[in-house]
Amino acid sequence: MSTTTAKANPKVGFVSLGCPKALVDSERILTQLRMEGYDVVSTYQDADVVVVNTCGFIDSAKAESLEVIGEAIKENGKVIVTGCMGVEEGAIRNVHPSVLAVTGPQQYEQVVNAVHDVVPPRQDHNPLIDLVPPQGIKLTPRHYAYLKISEGCNHSCSFCIIPSMRGKLVSRPVGDVLDEAQRLVKSGVKELLVISQDTSAYGVDVKYRTGFWNGAPVKTRMTELCEALSSLGVWVRLHYVYPYPHVDELIPLMAAGKILPYLDIPFQHASPKVLKAMKRPAFEDKTLARIKNWREICPELIIRSTFIVGFPGETEEDFQYLLDWLTEAQLDRVGCFQYSPVEGAPANLLDLAVVPDDVKQDRWERFMAHQQAISSARLQLRIGKEIEVLIDEVDEQGAVGRCFFDAPEIDGNVFIDDASGLKPGDKVWCTVTDADEYDLWAEKRD
Repeated sequence: MSTTTAKANPKVGFVSLGCPKALVDSERILTQLRMEGYDVVSTYQDADVVVVNTCGFIDSAKAESLEVIGEAIKENGKVIVTGCMGVEEGAIRNVHPSVLAVTGPQQYEQVVNAVHDVVPPRQDHNPLIDLVPPQGIKLTPRHYAYLKISEGCNHSCSFCIIPSMRGKLVSRPVGDVLDEAQRLVKSGVKELLVISQDTSAYGVDVKYRTGFWNGAPVKTRMTELCEALSSLGVWVRLHYVYPYPHVDELIPLMAAGKILPYLDIPFQHASPKVLKAMKRPAFEDKTLARIKNWREICPELIIRSTFIVGFPGETEEDFQYLLDWLTEAQLDRVGCFQYSPVEGAPANLLDLAVVPDDVKQDRWERFMAHQQAISSARLQLRIGKEIEVLIDEVDEQGAVGRCFFDAPEIDGNVFIDDASGLKPGDKVWCTVTDADEYDLWAEKRD
């Protein structure tokens, strides 16, 4: 009987904070580490080293990142920091001087090298034999996945520091994007969520050059990418779309059922004066008319957005303009944030009146109440209608899923009492029986 024991694989713990774009970064890092023979573990105690992928967009996100780094240090001791807050290494080391390494966003090689320095990979690992799944390591459930199509952003919104953290727009080759999408679908993914900092700008940096996928030419452009993705036979959902003129080309694709009739457009405000101070791109007075035209072409179109209240210089008149605009626009899914100054953002230098915190809170509450009434009324119209539901969870209480107007984790849910025969990833047709401000209740169709 042999007395030799197999050498254990080095173990990495991983905490991913922030937006879906950061989640994709985490998946890439984990895929590389798994290919090199590392095991990914779910507890601090089992890990040889812990990687924390941070968010640095606003002060509350930075505070959360610092808190999680501190927790990892306390529970494990060996911590590597990466992600958006990594561009502020001094701020991190001032609070946590014992972190082993700090890298910024998209610095995949530096993160992996830092892991190598702390826990070297096994020398006998053969990535050609010890394979990871072809689609890589995913942090989302098996039936949906985020598909990142570019890095960075060319805009200079005054409240945002993303371009300084992630750089200018860099579009991924269209063939690479479509190959990844195809691998994900083959692995069981039923919904692709297309993301980037500015999804509708895809290909601008490479002058929309033509690439190839499955032997056919495809332009590096949003419309052509969506046409190609539609051939995969899964839900395709678009996030972070700016209302450039060419977005109009996507609406017929939605009306034809090629991609989901869902647009995530971060309008941020409606008052022309506030938008000018924000330096928001691609906003024009005709936006309401365009929304109306989109819905005439595709009546099922769902529009989600985010807004900021309390931006410097915002008056009560500006805020009322925003509420009136919401009444006209009748958006379906809306989030709202109170303005929070971000270190390094140009907005901090604006010579505009600061909105007091109590006024911000009041406006936020009024905004949410106003939009909840709109959302509730629009969802009430769904009662009695049939919808296709993608199941996310099943337990003894029933099933929880989403229909085409619900993105995971940010929109509403569909609750189904009778979950017999259902499992996560199934698609089922249901009849809507009830609704509130955000969610639907439905029964499976016989």
